[in-house]
Amino acid sequence: MNDIVNYFSTIPSLHRGLILVGGIAIFWMIENAFPLFRFNYKKWNHAGINIFFTLTTIVVNFILAFILLLASEWALKNNFGVLEWLPELPLWLYTLIGLLLLDLIGAYLAHLVQHKTRWLWHFHLIHHTDTWVDTTTANRHHPGESVVRFVFTAAAVLITGAPMWLAFLYQSLSVVFSQFNHANLSLPEKLDRYISYIIVSPNMHKVHHHYVLPYTDSNYGNIFSIWDRLFGTFLTLPKENIIYGVDTHMQPSENNRLSNLVAIPFQKHRSPQTVPEEKI
Repeated sequence: MNDIVNYFSTIPSLHRGLILVGGIAIFWMIENAFPLFRFNYKKWNHAGINIFFTLTTIVVNFILAFILLLASEWALKNNFGVLEWLPELPLWLYTLIGLLLLDLIGAYLAHLVQHKTRWLWHFHLIHHTDTWVDTTTANRHHPGESVVRFVFTAAAVLITGAPMWLAFLYQSLSVVFSQFNHANLSLPEKLDRYISYIIVSPNMHKVHHHYVLPYTDSNYGNIFSIWDRLFGTFLTLPKENIIYGVDTHMQPSENNRLSNLVAIPFQKHRSPQTVPEEKI
C-alpha cells in the first residue's frame, strides 16, 4: 500500500498518459475478441472522432491541473475535508473511503447534475450521441464538459481533503474503469451481474446509453455502483433491448460528424421522449 502512495505521489505526466492510452489499447483488443454487439461501422473512423475529444480532455486537464494541487494543498494545510476530520485509520481503509467520496462527488454527482441541468446537458449530450458505444466512447466529452467535470473533481478533492497521491490514484482508476464499462465487451451474464454489485460493469453502464428516458437518466456511476443503488438511480435492461444513442440526435449527420458535435451545445434545445419501462 505504501508503494502505491509513493508512486502516485510522484507519478509523471507521461505515466498518466500511458495509463489512458494503455487502457484504450487493452480494452480495444479485448472487445474485438469478445464483442457484446457486432457493429457495422468503420471502427477507425469512429475512434478518430472520440480520440479528438480525448485529446481536448487531456488539454483541459493539463491546463487546469494546478487547481487540483491548490485545492489539495489548502485542504491539508488547513485540516479541512472529510478525510482530515476522521480518526486515524489503516491506510487501506483511508484510501477506500477517499476513493468512494471522490467517486461520489467527482463522478456520480457531476454526472447527475449534467443530466438534470439543461445547459450542462447540452455539453454532455455529445457523449450520449454515440450510436456505437465502445471503449473509445469513454473519453467522448465536449471540451466544455471536460471543464465542468474538472470543476467537480476539484471540489471533490477540496471537500474530501484528499492528498494529491489519492487524487491522482482516483483519476487513474476513473479513466480505466470508464474505459472498461464503456467497452463493447461481452462478459458472462452472471459475472457481469456479480461485478455490478460492487463496481460499474459493462452491462450496467450500457443501460445508461439506451436512447430514451428513463434509461438515459440512470446508472450514473463510474467506479462504484453503490451510489446508484443507494440513491435509487439504478435500472436494468436486457442487453438485447438496448439501442445506443439519444433519441433527439439519431441521424448520422448529427451524431457522427465532428463539426456538428462541437456545435451541439449551442444549438436549440430538443426535448427527449420518455418511454414507460414496461414498454421496453
